[in-house]
Amino acid sequence: MVSVIPSQAWQGTASNTMWRSVFPFTRLSTAGTFSARQKGSTGIETSASSSELTITQPDDWHLHLRDGAGLKSVVPHTAQHFGRAVIMPNLVPPITSSKQALHYRQRILAAIPGRAGFKPLMTCYLTDNTSPDEVYEAKEDGIVAYKLYPAGATTNSSSGVTDFHTVIPTLKAMANAGLLLLVHGEVTDPSVDFFDREKIFIEKNLKPIMDKVPELRIVMEHITTKDAADFVHNGPDNLAASITPQHMLLNRNALFLGGLRPHAFCLPILKREEHRQAVLDAATSTCARFFLGTDSAPHPKHLKEAACGCAGIYNAPVALALYAHAFEMAGALDRLEAFASLRGPDFYSLPRNEAEITLQKADWTVPPEFEFGDDIVVPMWAGQTLSWQVTST
Repeated sequence: MVSVIPSQAWQGTASNTMWRSVFPFTRLSTAGTFSARQKGSTGIETSASSSELTITQPDDWHLHLRDGAGLKSVVPHTAQHFGRAVIMPNLVPPITSSKQALHYRQRILAAIPGRAGFKPLMTCYLTDNTSPDEVYEAKEDGIVAYKLYPAGATTNSSSGVTDFHTVIPTLKAMANAGLLLLVHGEVTDPSVDFFDREKIFIEKNLKPIMDKVPELRIVMEHITTKDAADFVHNGPDNLAASITPQHMLLNRNALFLGGLRPHAFCLPILKREEHRQAVLDAATSTCARFFLGTDSAPHPKHLKEAACGCAGIYNAPVALALYAHAFEMAGALDRLEAFASLRGPDFYSLPRNEAEITLQKADWTVPPEFEFGDDIVVPMWAGQTLSWQVTST
């Protein structure tokens, strides 16, 4: 088990005042762990050493890009590292139809820099009124999934599902069409403790859906608890989960060390250490149904550092470096490729990427902020040192 102690800072500025948040993790050395070239259990040859790691180009199976000028600012950060990404539909107004999704896709493609071969995989926003006919039309239009947001669960989710029973015919159509259901797994009942929302969702909502539509492929996104990790691990082959770098590396202490830390606030919220460890264990396990999904979610700095700050962590520029760090901590760098590059496309029934990327063990400092349209956004690990970086794609 990785011990957790305050050891690094994530810094930024707010109203010309330095704020400092101490994040709990330690750095474990893996020098000499790997030979120069070796084959993993997948049979795919991976280059790995104490200083360099070459893997199949990863995909991001959960990404927020926003729209307008902000979209143009953040797309390049994902396109430079990932081959594909599943794009979340919670814009304002939400992307509820396949035609809206295709227009959004064109705006994303227009923001991709140079010759980057990045491919956005589009989703639609599930509402109480989504019909089976719309599902079949979405399949024809190349949509890969529908996203289920319980109404009010997270950013721009007010149009989400309010009655899970009403959408069962639509979910059956999705199963018939081969579309996936991507789930934000939290209840929104105000009587439920905020830190228990994921656990209660599994019992109250997810299990009934799976009982009524057992053939539906479901991804429980950005899991945060031991309850979710165990549920997926012990579940059927058509149930999977995506995992973020923040939920592998941070526990809820990160929100409150020395004061309230708005740039560590995301939904689902960070949990206790036992849950962080369970999520890390799931990601670094050999179970093929846990895979990478950053949930990178940019918000303007002034809306994070506010009396009622937005939920979301912007990690796209640093995600792969953070995942490499987390796997190194766990002594599992040889499993990073499966988690980042192989399991996701396999579950989505898509081909694996043919390109490769190389990460090198070399310290670098994360910029304190990035342009975000007419605003700025503070990235995860802002101003701090990371020990891995992508050097070639």
